[in-house]
Amino acid sequence: MDTNNSQNVTDSETSNPRRGQANARGVLDDTLSAGGGAHNEGVGASGQLLKGKQIVWVEDDPFLTAIIARKIMAEGVILLTAKSYQEALVIMQDQVPDIIMLDILLSGVDGFEILTKIKSDERLKNVPVILLSNLGQQSDIERGLALGAESFLIKASHTLDEILSEIRKVIGKYQK
Repeated sequence: MDTNNSQNVTDSETSNPRRGQANARGVLDDTLSAGGGAHNEGVGASGQLLKGKQIVWVEDDPFLTAIIARKIMAEGVILLTAKSYQEALVIMQDQVPDIIMLDILLSGVDGFEILTKIKSDERLKNVPVILLSNLGQQSDIERGLALGAESFLIKASHTLDEILSEIRKVIGKYQK
């Protein structure tokens, strides 16, 4: 991965009292605006399954990304963030993640089209994809699953713990 586009968030950076809460959000926002990045923190008690796993998170909402990033980074995950398909493609040029978390409602190329491209890419086609979207119509869910998504979570209907549980479930199913 191009290290110019990545930034690791360490426990020492986030616990700096002069930076406090603004640092955690600011570091993530700076990384997102730089075209994506990598984040990794300490491991939670139940995070051994996820420790060291790479997740590509494609989401154009920096606030939501920051919230979810804080939760899953505590599991020891290497989180690679992207706001668009183009950014995700750059991240995945040199490496294949363990899982891809994908929003549907993105500017430019939507998540369904991205999912189609992922599943037609020889290197990425076997990477499990979890769709996480505000779209909740049965037809949207069926379309996502038919295109090859492992699961479809509706943002407004799932807690952070439920999202993390689904990530664990999918990683466990595909663990090498």
